[in-house]
Amino acid sequence: MLSTRIAIVVAEFNEDITSALLKGAVAYFQEKNIKIDERHIFYVPGAVELPLAARRCALTGCFDAVIVFGAVIKGETDHYDYVSQSVTYGCQKVALEQNIPVIFGVLTTPTHIQAQDRVTGVRGHHGREAACATLKTLSALEKIESVALTDSREVC
Repeated sequence: MLSTRIAIVVAEFNEDITSALLKGAVAYFQEKNIKIDERHIFYVPGAVELPLAARRCALTGCFDAVIVFGAVIKGETDHYDYVSQSVTYGCQKVALEQNIPVIFGVLTTPTHIQAQDRVTGVRGHHGREAACATLKTLSALEKIESVALTDSREVC
């Protein structure tokens, strides 16, 4: 891995879940000998703010990837649907427009218990999975660039 400058944006809403996502990711990176600088972890109030903060991270040019962590848990209103859709769309838009991986570590679950299951190992650990996806995506993008450089000398 040539570079591992990673920003992590964490929603404070449902903090018990989002902090567990963050801890899992940081632990995974440590296992891979990648240190996440605490100055590169940013907190926002809720999931809706994640895309804007991810965009700001991307615009700095300092990061190779951004991970966003949030937890949107279904309640009794349509709020869940609107938040889930807008956060998903916003993060994907940042990734495509800024040409940087924005790894979607936002849990969207019907219940708090199901969210907990996804950060305790009962149903995997979504924070660790997001960290793994980050490294795999960066590796794939590096390979694409390498092939493009090699093939640019020939007719594609």
